[in-house]
Amino acid sequence: MTSRIAYLTGEYPAVSHTFILREVLALRALGCEVLTCSVRRTGFEHHRGADEREAAATTFYVLEAACRPGTMLAALGWSLWRPRRFGRMLRLALATRPAGIRATIWQMFYVIEAMVLARHLARAGVGHLHNHFAMASSSVAMLTSELSGIPYSFTLHGPADFLDTGRWRLDEKIARACFVACISQFCRSQGMLFSDMAHWPKLRIVHCGVEPAHYGADPARAPGRDVLFIGRLAAAKGVPVLIEAFARVREAYPDARLTLVGDGPARVALEDRVAELGLSQAVRFTGYLGQEEVAAELSRTDLFALSSFAEGVPVVLMEAMATGLPVLATRIAGIPELVEDGVSGRIVAPGDTAAFAEAMIELLTDPARARAIGQAGQARVKADFDVAKEAAKLADLMGSGLDWSDGNSRMASGPAMQKGYGPDRPSRHATKRMPLR
Repeated sequence: MTSRIAYLTGEYPAVSHTFILREVLALRALGCEVLTCSVRRTGFEHHRGADEREAAATTFYVLEAACRPGTMLAALGWSLWRPRRFGRMLRLALATRPAGIRATIWQMFYVIEAMVLARHLARAGVGHLHNHFAMASSSVAMLTSELSGIPYSFTLHGPADFLDTGRWRLDEKIARACFVACISQFCRSQGMLFSDMAHWPKLRIVHCGVEPAHYGADPARAPGRDVLFIGRLAAAKGVPVLIEAFARVREAYPDARLTLVGDGPARVALEDRVAELGLSQAVRFTGYLGQEEVAAELSRTDLFALSSFAEGVPVVLMEAMATGLPVLATRIAGIPELVEDGVSGRIVAPGDTAAFAEAMIELLTDPARARAIGQAGQARVKADFDVAKEAAKLADLMGSGLDWSDGNSRMASGPAMQKGYGPDRPSRHATKRMPLR
């Protein structure tokens, strides 16, 4: 295993990305030394629990460091002391930038961030850099790897990762990475779509996961008709469909209640729509909640509903299933890999308000069937979406890497740093790559 791992994200810790925090903690529990890095610092609303506060206090924030003149000058000097790597990093930045002056300026910001991060990682003795998501922070990770010689990998999520793959040069990032952790088969297929066939073996399935033992329904609670949504209040989540469908549920069951956990740009419009439908007494908006508060909300509801238009594999669905709740979601992306319709949950077509309402009524009408579905979902999560098991897969990949020296993918026999790859030697993944376009 590489002795020290660095984790990079755009924002850390974040309430909408608690799975990254869980993954870091799971890797540490396996004995890995993980240094967390983030491009930007998050606000206090993201630091609701002890783990989040600890993460915020110990994470290296790249932009903050870059704004300190002494640190910036030291990073520039460190980079110029490696003229060949510095030159290759600049050429890579220019070759992978989107068209336009504005894009070029932004790419130079990524160069600055990469210089600061590369020096920090080298001084910390980091042997592997892992990034979550394939957009801006992944660009910084790729440039940092080129400058420092530290091998890098990233987790590919979707759907945002796939919205502008040309701008973010997903093809080049896959080509240069040691491996790419794909959160679902659907996600892997999209990585295959945007990369050369030679690099497909790098695309490995590593699920995001939860701690199943952390969740459970309140055994003393009698069945009711409480519906719960957890997620960002933004267009991608399709919350207007959920609200319209819930209005139909209320016609059948006037005692039904809906709780919306989360916040976002659509909150005001959603609150207005709830008022227009006369549902203000039945719909509760909580705002952001921490992990413990989320677990508590899950323990005292009857149905979890997610009406998304765009997702990867929602971790919040895993949390609900781990609790033993029946779940209702939409048939998109990787969701059918988690939820089997009629067995471990219900899935309907996205945007179909009538079908969504019908499925909600069905699950709220038959508590025995809902309980059986919840138990099946709980078993599914325990078997295939346990964060400890998935972190072990990730640790193995980070420790072994992929060898591309002969143009074929195979698992190497030891970590990159043990094979002599480091700040002053070309990295393994730089030996064969797709041409820059």
